Amino acid sequence: MVFKLINATEAKVGTNIIIEVIVCTVKKMDVSKTGKHGHAKVRMEAVGIIDGQKRVFVVPGHERMEVPLVEKRKAQVLSIEENKASIMDLENFETIEIDIPEDIKGEIKEGANVEYWDVEGQKIIRRNI
Repeated sequence: MVFKLINATEAKVGTNIIIEVIVCTVKKMDVSKTGKHGHAKVRMEAVGIIDGQKRVFVVPGHERMEVPLVEKRKAQVLSIEENKASIMDLENFETIEIDIPEDIKGEIKEGANVEYWDVEGQKIIRRNI
């Protein structure tokens, strides 16, 4: 579900955008000036929210980009089995099976509260609260 559309020149560092059906966060951007007969160009460096891969691309300044809806929610860890955690949303009490990221695997314990993001239907644990 796309939240809104923006021009490439309107994106700022930290903006979430969709690049090739992958949700990314803009880390760096440079806008070139327009030429005599041309358009401004935008060079962006973005990192995928889910896969963590860096992407570099150049688009015209008037290119329309999709800004996705990223919901940040809190949950309690019910149980942990190998690389999966069973968490319960603290607002609607929904139970979700979710993968535990490698970088925070040692921090998450049963009974602890975590922040998870719902990004275009994919859920990922971001940090321990």
